[in-house]
Amino acid sequence: MTSRDEQRTDLRKGTMSMLTFRILRPTLYGLCKILVRLDVRGAGNVPRRDGCIIVSNHLHNLDPILISIACPRPLHYMAKIELMRVPVIGGILKWVGAFPINRGKMDRPAIKRAQATLQQDIALGMFPEGTRSTAMKIERVLPGAGLLALRGGVKIVPTAITGTERLPFNGIKQQRDRASIPDPGHKGVRVVFGDPFVIPGEIDGKRTGAANATDYMMQRVAALLPDEYRGIYRTEQSGVIEVEDDIP
Repeated sequence: MTSRDEQRTDLRKGTMSMLTFRILRPTLYGLCKILVRLDVRGAGNVPRRDGCIIVSNHLHNLDPILISIACPRPLHYMAKIELMRVPVIGGILKWVGAFPINRGKMDRPAIKRAQATLQQDIALGMFPEGTRSTAMKIERVLPGAGLLALRGGVKIVPTAITGTERLPFNGIKQQRDRASIPDPGHKGVRVVFGDPFVIPGEIDGKRTGAANATDYMMQRVAALLPDEYRGIYRTEQSGVIEVEDDIP
């Protein structure tokens, strides 16, 4: 009798292989060091095996690409369905592991696909804000990431990205007062991977639900950000948690 595991579709099929990733990444990483002064910290915090969720703040269209290059293992992402339908771009997105989500409603097929991704020991990248922030700070978070974290029971890696808000080609989100863009305290783009954790069964004495699971994750993302970027998680103290530099 065929087991359920044997019946599952291999979600890596048709996507970039680990070998291809290991060949391409050093070149792309080197280019990003030159073009956007990419600075990666804490890459050693990313589990090398097993499913995990890389959860990050979101400032620019390039964030998924830069975090994928910074990450020492391939990442699969949810991508808005409209983008997946664009000729050529949609094919490239599928090759790097992206899959469609309808952001206008509760997309159960996308959630099931994300769950299966984690079950197959693939790293999943998520932006709980749902879209990139025009204010350059965390203004809201959505419960989907928390729901997946609870169902998957996997490690969460809080990730902070800063500096991309100063890059061009960010669509309509770029049409803002540049004088109001916060100073990240460094030149170029910085990606910081924090210590991995799991969502506890209870938070503040209450059973953990999707909303407060997401909130729990984003508090740890915010802790890696300069205070001006923290938004709803802002404190009286500014600065960023220091994570040692490493060579990913």
